[in-house]
Amino acid sequence: MKLLSYDLGTGGVKASLYNQNLLTLSKSFIEYPTYFPTACMHEQKPANWLKGISESTRGLLEQTRISPEEICAIAVSGHSLVVVPIDHTGTILMEQVPIWSDTRATEETSDFFENINSDTWYLTTGNGFPAPCYSLFKLLWYKKNMPDMFKRIYKVLGSKDYINFMLTGNIYTDYSYASGTGAYDLLAHRMRKDFLNAAGISPDIFPEVIPSHHIVGTLTEEAAAFLGLCPEIPVACGGVDNSCMALGAVGTENGKIYTSLGSSSRVAVNSDKPILDPVKKPYVFAHIDEKMYTSEFSIFAGGSSLRWIRDTICMDITGADAYNRMSNLATASPVGANGVFFNPSLAGGTSQDKSMNIHGAFVGLTLGNKREDLIRAAMEGIALNLKTSIELLKVHTYIKNDILFSGGGSMNDFWMQMFADVFDMNIIKTNIDQDAASVGAAAICARAIGIWSDYSRIPQLHHVEKIFEPNKKNVARYRSLYPIFSHICDILADLGDYSAEATNKNLEN
Repeated sequence: MKLLSYDLGTGGVKASLYNQNLLTLSKSFIEYPTYFPTACMHEQKPANWLKGISESTRGLLEQTRISPEEICAIAVSGHSLVVVPIDHTGTILMEQVPIWSDTRATEETSDFFENINSDTWYLTTGNGFPAPCYSLFKLLWYKKNMPDMFKRIYKVLGSKDYINFMLTGNIYTDYSYASGTGAYDLLAHRMRKDFLNAAGISPDIFPEVIPSHHIVGTLTEEAAAFLGLCPEIPVACGGVDNSCMALGAVGTENGKIYTSLGSSSRVAVNSDKPILDPVKKPYVFAHIDEKMYTSEFSIFAGGSSLRWIRDTICMDITGADAYNRMSNLATASPVGANGVFFNPSLAGGTSQDKSMNIHGAFVGLTLGNKREDLIRAAMEGIALNLKTSIELLKVHTYIKNDILFSGGGSMNDFWMQMFADVFDMNIIKTNIDQDAASVGAAAICARAIGIWSDYSRIPQLHHVEKIFEPNKKNVARYRSLYPIFSHICDILADLGDYSAEATNKNLEN
C-alpha cells in the first residue's frame, strides 16, 4: 500500500511516495518557471504544472520500480491564491495565470474598499497579504481588463484544485484553499455574501467546499495514462501549501511554531483561534484540521531571492551543490557582510513591511566589496527579515526558545547557524526538513482512505537530526545590525511609494 503526494510550489513540483506508515520511499522534483510581464505581474503556466506532475511521477516510478498498482491514494498541496479560469467545457481560458504574489489588482482593491470597511474585511477573512494578492481581487481585475474572457468563466480553480480537476474531472476545493479567496469567513467557515455582492462576483464561480481528506473522485483513464499510473486511484481534495506545510511540520498541536524556508519564507504558528491584528495583519489560513488555523508572517521572496543571487551573481556556480558552494564563498565574509545589507523584497512587500511598494536592494556597497559579501548579505537579509516575523508573532503568542525549520533552506548548515544567531533561538532540523508539505498531503491521503482517523501521529514522524545553538558573540553583533536593517527597509518602502506615485503621475500625463 503506497501513498502519492504532490507539493505544487512556486519553484516547481515535488512528487513523493510513502508507505502506509508515512515513511518516505522516494521523491522527484521538477522545476518550472515564473513569468514577470511587469514588476507586479507574477504568472505561471498551468500546463507546466501538469507537465511537472507527469515527469515527477514517472521519475518516482523509475527510481523505485514500484508497480503503479500499489498506489492507493493521491493528494496535492498547492500554492495559494491562484485563480485558474475554466469555461463550461472545462477548457482553461488563460495560458498564464497570476499566482499568489501577483499584485496587479490595486485599483480593483481600492474600489472594493470604498464599499467594505478594510478592517472588517481583514478581521473576517484573516487575509493579511497585500489585498491585491487575493483571489477575489484578481477576479475583479479579469472582469475589468479581460471582460470577454470573464464572461466565459464557469469556475475559477486554485492551483491544486485545477490539478484535481484534470486528474478526476470533478470540481471541488477545501476549507484551507477557500480561506484565501478574499471572501471567506474564517469563523463561520463559509463565503461572505456581502463581500461577494460588493465585488459583483457570483458565489457560483467558486467550487463547492469540502474537507481536505474527502475524496473528490478517482483518476480517469486519460489522466492515468498521462501520469503512468492506474485508473480509479482515489484523489483526496488536498489543501493549500501553507496549511499542508503546517500539518506536516508541527501536526495539529495548539501553539506549535515553525519556519518554512522555501521559495517564499514564513514563520507560522498553529492555533485553535486565528491570530488577527488589524495593524500588522498576520495572514491566516484555515488549517487542514477543520478546528484549527495557521497564522503567519512571511516574505514573498525568501529562497527565491537566494535563487536570484544564484542565477544572476553566481551564474558560473551550477549543479545540484550550487547553494552549498555559494555558502562556502559566504564564509569568507564576516558577520555583517563587510557593511553590505540586502533587503529580499524582490517580489514586493508583505503585511510586515511599511509598504507593499517596497523592492529589494543591496545597500552599503563599496569598491572593496566582493561577491562573497553579496552572497552573505543576501543570506543575512532573509534571516533578518524573518526575525521581524518572529518579533511580530511574539506580540500575540508565547514562543519557546526552540523553533523547527523546514523547507529546502533547512538543509544548509551554514544558514541554519546564521538563523540561530539572528533569532537568538535554537534551530531544530528534523528528518522532514523540506518535505513538510509533502508529508501533510500524504497524511491527507492516509486519512482519506481510512489508514488514519486523525493527524495525531505526525509528530512521531519527526526525528531530530541537528540542533543549532546561538553563538553569543554573533547574537550580539546581529542584535546591533537589526535596527539598521529595519531602518533600511523602511527607507526602501518610502522610496517604493515615491517611485510608484511618480510612475502613476507620468502615466496620467
